[in-house]
Formats: sequence, structure tokens, C-alpha cells
Amino acid sequence: MNLGIAASRIDGILIQPGEVFSFWKLVGRATKKKGYIEGMQLSRGEVKTGIGGGICQLANLLYWMVLHTPMTVIERHHHSFDPFPDEGRVLPFGSGASVFYNYVDLRFKNTTPYTFQIRIWLTNRHLKGAIFVNEEMEYSYHIEEREHQFYRHNEKDYRQNEIWRRTIDKRTGDCVGEELLIKNNSEVKYEVNEKELVAIS
Repeated sequence: MNLGIAASRIDGILIQPGEVFSFWKLVGRATKKKGYIEGMQLSRGEVKTGIGGGICQLANLLYWMVLHTPMTVIERHHHSFDPFPDEGRVLPFGSGASVFYNYVDLRFKNTTPYTFQIRIWLTNRHLKGAIFVNEEMEYSYHIEEREHQFYRHNEKDYRQNEIWRRTIDKRTGDCVGEELLIKNNSEVKYEVNEKELVAIS
């Protein structure tokens, strides 16, 4: 329900050269009057419920898709903790985006000469999306996780990794550049297998 309402405000939009995408500018405040219901929210290190809960999944998907384009992310906030183990997780840990109306936004700017279109849809089980462009681009972008580990410090468990992006020349298949996008370090809120923990000094 919540995802469907929020996704309908974004599906099909065009991002012209020089334009800035803002999650909250398009979605607006989640209220009962708009049809939003109670759902799960992550706030201040805790899992809670609130009107419009769950639409962070949409922000996560949008951020992941934008990383595969040459557009420039100008505002993105990470989740301050890792609430759930990896069962069912399809994207690398720490590759999402936290949003909280009206001051924690996801924004990116089209700093290219291309026009992009965002499409979002829901199946019976999944939220899906794609970004289209008005002409063929010479590069593709590949995201990968590096340096992943769990560790314990002061009797608390943490998880860290790095998210890197590789730029590939589509004509030759050669990697023409790579960049570190994100360094994550978050407290883990679930039980970690002792064998997965590494010692730190």
C-alpha cells in the first residue's frame, strides 16, 4: 500500500539536464489522508512503526539505480545501524538510502547532457525499477562490495564494508576508472555468528 502510493508519484518522471531529483519534493509528506497506513520505520537506532513506514525501500532502490548512471548524488544519508541479517538481502549491505520527512532527503542532479526517465513498479512480491536514457551512452557502471567484515568492539557488534563503482567502456569492455563511493561502519542489531567476527586491536 505505502510503496504503491509513493512509487506512483515517481514512476515515469523525466530528469532533464541540469535538473535535481528530490525524493520528498515528489513524494510529499506521508499522511492518512493520502492513503498511507502504519508500517515499519527505522529511527534513532530502533525499529518502530509509523504512518508511511516502509517507503525507505523505494529510496534504497532509487539510490541503487542512480549509482549505475553518471548522474551525481548530492544528498544521501545512510542507515545508522544494521537491523536485519542478510537472509533475503539482494543488494550489498550499506548500499541503501535513509529518508525521513522533511529533512533527511535523497537528491541527485543530472549533470549530463542526457535525459533520464525513472520507471518504478510493484509485482506481487517485489518492488522493481529501471532508468532509461534518451540515447546510447558509451559507459556502463558496475557496483561491487569490498573489505566486508563483522567485528566486536566494547561488547557491541559492528559491520563494515566499502562500496566501489567501476566505469566500463561499453565498446571495449575495459575498465576506465573506479571510485570508492561509500565506507560503511554500523552497529549490528541482530546476533552475529561468532565465527564471522574478526578481532580488532
